Amino acid sequence: MLYNPAAWQVIAVAVIFLVTYAFVITDKINRAVAALAGAFLILVLGILDLRYAFTEAVGWRVIMLLIGMMLLVGILNRAGVIPYIAIKLAQWVKGSSWKIFILLIALTGISSAFLDNVTIMLLVIPVTMSITKLLKLNPYPFIFAEIAASNIGGAATLIGDPVNMIIGSANKQLTFNAFIIHLGPVSLFILIVTIGLFLFVYRKHFKPTHKSKEASELMKLSASSYIKNRPLMIKSVVVFLLTIIAFTLHSALGIEPAAIALGSAALLMVIGLKRKEAEIAFRMVDWGTILFFIGLFIMVAGLSATNWTNQIALVVLQMTSGNVDIASLLLLWISGVASATMDNVPFVTAMVPVIQAMGAELGLSAGQMEPLWWSLSLGANLGSNGTLIGASANVIAAGLALREGKSFHFRAFLKVGAPIALMSLLVSTAYVYFILIP
Repeated sequence: MLYNPAAWQVIAVAVIFLVTYAFVITDKINRAVAALAGAFLILVLGILDLRYAFTEAVGWRVIMLLIGMMLLVGILNRAGVIPYIAIKLAQWVKGSSWKIFILLIALTGISSAFLDNVTIMLLVIPVTMSITKLLKLNPYPFIFAEIAASNIGGAATLIGDPVNMIIGSANKQLTFNAFIIHLGPVSLFILIVTIGLFLFVYRKHFKPTHKSKEASELMKLSASSYIKNRPLMIKSVVVFLLTIIAFTLHSALGIEPAAIALGSAALLMVIGLKRKEAEIAFRMVDWGTILFFIGLFIMVAGLSATNWTNQIALVVLQMTSGNVDIASLLLLWISGVASATMDNVPFVTAMVPVIQAMGAELGLSAGQMEPLWWSLSLGANLGSNGTLIGASANVIAAGLALREGKSFHFRAFLKVGAPIALMSLLVSTAYVYFILIP
C-alpha cells in the first residue's frame, strides 16, 4: 500500500483504470481479461504490492459468497428446481407476458431488500431465461428490469446490499430499523416508478401471449416432469431454505454470509452429489465473472492507494464550505456517478473513511452525519443501475445470460440503465433535501 505515491504512479493508475474501462464499454476485450490486465499493470508498476493486493484489496467475502451461491443455484438448476418454478409461475398468470414481467420484477425488488441482490440475481435470472424461452419472449427487458429492481430493493435495508452492510458497520446508529424507516419509502416509490417506465418503454414486447400457441402449450406442461432427480431436489431445496434462514440470522449467529454460502454448497455436494456430479457442479461457477471482480478490486485499491479517494473528500469539503446539507446532496451525486463507473462495493469501502474524515474535520456527531451516510447509500445503490459494471448484481446477471447464449453489450444496458439511474437520483435528491436533512 502506497502512502506517498510518486506523481507518475498517480497518473498511471488513472490511465490504467480509464483504458480498462474503455475496453469494457466497447466490448473489444473480454471484461475479465481487461480487468486482470489492468490489475497486472498496477502490480507490475509497484502501485500495490502482491501481498496487499490479495490480502486487503480483493473483497474475498464477496468472491466466496459468489462462488458458494453459484454452486448452490447450479445444483438447484441441475435438479430441475428452477425450470419447475418457472413453469409454475408462468402457469399461475396463464402465460400473460406483462403479468409475468410485473410479478418477476416486484419479487426481485422486494426480495432484494431482505437477501443479498447477488443471490437474488443467481435465482431470478435462470427462472427468467426459462420462462422467456418457453413463451418465446425477448429476455432483455426482463433482465434489465430485474437488475434495476435488485439494486433499488437492495437500498431499502441493512442486509439488502453489501454496500449497506459496509455503511452500517461504520455507524452503529444505522440499525436495521433505521434503514427501513429512512430508505424504505423512497426505495419502494422508485421501484414502482421503474416498473411503470419499463412497461411503457417495452410495451411492444408484451404481446398478448396468454392466447398464443406457446401459452397454450405451456398450460399443458407438467412442471413435475422437469424434476430430473427427486432426491437431489429435496436435499437442494432443504439446504437452500436453511441457507436463506442463516443469511437472515447471520448477525445473531456470528457467521459471515460468505461462510454460510460456501458451507451450504459444500454440504449439498457431500450429501447430494457423486464425485463426477461434483466435478460438473464446479463447471457451473462463472469463473470469468469471478476473475473480473478480482481484477476490479485490485484496480480500485490502486485508486485508493494513490490518494484519489482522499482528493474526492477534499473537493467535497471545498465545494460545500463545510455545509453538511450541501455536502450530503453532492455526495449523493458523486456516489451515483462513481458507482456507475465502478463496482459500488469497493467504492463505498473507499468512501467510508472519506466521510469519517469529513465528520472529524467538521466536528460532527454521529446523528449529524446521518444525512451523509444515507446519501452515500442511495447514491451507491441507485447509481449502480447506470452501467453494466456498476454493481455485482449487474455483472452476475450479464454472466448468467451469456451462459444461456443471450449476451448483451455494455451500450445496450446503458441505454436503459442510465435513464433509470438518473430518475432515481433526481427522486433521491428531493427525498434527501426535504425528508432526510433535518
